[in-house]
Amino acid sequence: NAALAHYSPTNGSSRTLSAEEMYLFDTGGQYLDGTTDITRTVHWGEPTPLQKEAYTRVLMGNIDLSRLVFPSNTAGRTVESFARRALWDVGLNYGHGTGHGIGNFLSVHEWPVGFQSNNVPLEAGMFTSIEPGYYRDGEFGVRIEDVALVVKAQTEKPFLTFEVVSLVPYERNLIDLSLLSPEQIRYLNSYYERIRAQVGPELQRQQLEEAYAWLQESTEP
Repeated sequence: NAALAHYSPTNGSSRTLSAEEMYLFDTGGQYLDGTTDITRTVHWGEPTPLQKEAYTRVLMGNIDLSRLVFPSNTAGRTVESFARRALWDVGLNYGHGTGHGIGNFLSVHEWPVGFQSNNVPLEAGMFTSIEPGYYRDGEFGVRIEDVALVVKAQTEKPFLTFEVVSLVPYERNLIDLSLLSPEQIRYLNSYYERIRAQVGPELQRQQLEEAYAWLQESTEP
């Protein structure tokens, strides 16, 4: 039911999972040291060419906004289109916001941070989600959501960028590498190195060997 961006389950609409479909899971929890809101889309079978392209273009938008360097005091709405550009290139779009503020053990959707016209300018220290998507009525939905911290960029003048703090691999089965630029591939490989370095030892400490093996496979360069 992920073709509906804000689906809520009911007894009449719930369906059995299938390996022949895409599956979108929007996850999160509230912990003593922070709040998480992470969405991933997977396919356990053979995706169609359209599903693979749609997913890849959503991922490209997520990467392009996540690695963007921009001037201080920039409004989120000014940079929001970077998350949509890869979709716009082929006439696709999504009908929800690109991100929202995330509280520290507070609201999952925390005002006034975000990328809409009525949000405040971005400042270092803010947490926001970055969550482009694509939804095809009656067929499938894609969303890739990460939590990102606004940080100072390593530039001579005071510019900002994002540091993605969600450490969850993307779906290799749905990525069309031919669409990605060398810069986007380098970003992915760097991100996967961070996941291995930070999450891998914790899985080993907890003796979660099956999860560790999955993590290693999912973060191959």
